[in-house]
Amino acid sequence: MRSVISHVKKYIKWYMLGLLCLTSCMLWYAVMTTNNKGILTFAVLDVGQGEALFIESPTGVQVLIDGGPGKNLLLALPQVLPWYDRSIDMIVVTNPDLDHYSGFFSLLDRYSVASVFESGTISKTDTYRLLEKKIEDKHILKIIASRGQRIDLGGGAYLEVLFPDRDVSGLSSNDGSLVMRLVYGETSVMLQGDSTRKIEEYLEALDRKSLKSTILKVGHHGSRTSTGESYVEAVQPEFVVISSGRDNTYGHPHKETLDTLSAHTIAVFNTCVMGTIVFRSDGVRFSLQNTKVVSVEAGCRRK
Repeated sequence: MRSVISHVKKYIKWYMLGLLCLTSCMLWYAVMTTNNKGILTFAVLDVGQGEALFIESPTGVQVLIDGGPGKNLLLALPQVLPWYDRSIDMIVVTNPDLDHYSGFFSLLDRYSVASVFESGTISKTDTYRLLEKKIEDKHILKIIASRGQRIDLGGGAYLEVLFPDRDVSGLSSNDGSLVMRLVYGETSVMLQGDSTRKIEEYLEALDRKSLKSTILKVGHHGSRTSTGESYVEAVQPEFVVISSGRDNTYGHPHKETLDTLSAHTIAVFNTCVMGTIVFRSDGVRFSLQNTKVVSVEAGCRRK
């Protein structure tokens, strides 16, 4: 008995420390889950010259749209996901270009993924074949997108597919990019991967009124090949977000795109100077979580 008491006295500070840590974790989890109730999170992750978008619905359903280049995705995820959360409900590959999917390799090694959503464009590269093999080996449900599909995210939030509306296996990766709207209550986000002006004009012709969205995530990292004047007028965004890398070799975002957006006096946010950009919606309006807003020039150079 005396030895037991001695043992307890010797290690009691460690027991207390462990209990304190456990209590802190439980309190933190309770606060996080309470704060997220009824709130949709939409984040443009800072993955350099590429793209990765994170969505968490009001009920906690999590979606990653594109995986960015290299291992940058895993470095950015802790900004929106707690360390203990190792599952993703769905990953989306908007097009099979390396800067949109290569981050999924390391993600699939560390996280469990329930399903993958693809546009149907084809890549003949060995790298993309490896990703498809990895998805198959892990028995992850694969779905090919088609206009009219609606993905219920819970709590009234959903993703609706605007394009493709046909077999796009013969199109270029950009023309065949997956275009969707994220909708929650009166708020919405236009998501278009690397979709081009040609597709923007096609979507306008199909149903111009259906494009109106609170946030526009511009196509192709702000390239001049996307974000046409008429398209911006159709979307009527309050906010515009661009995912591009600092001083990238492509010159993204291009001056033509910034000039188009400037003519509409729309607030433009870019990951290259702001880092990860987080919006939250209560179903009525989006609020920007970042406090530091920095304007950019063409080529993603800080003003």
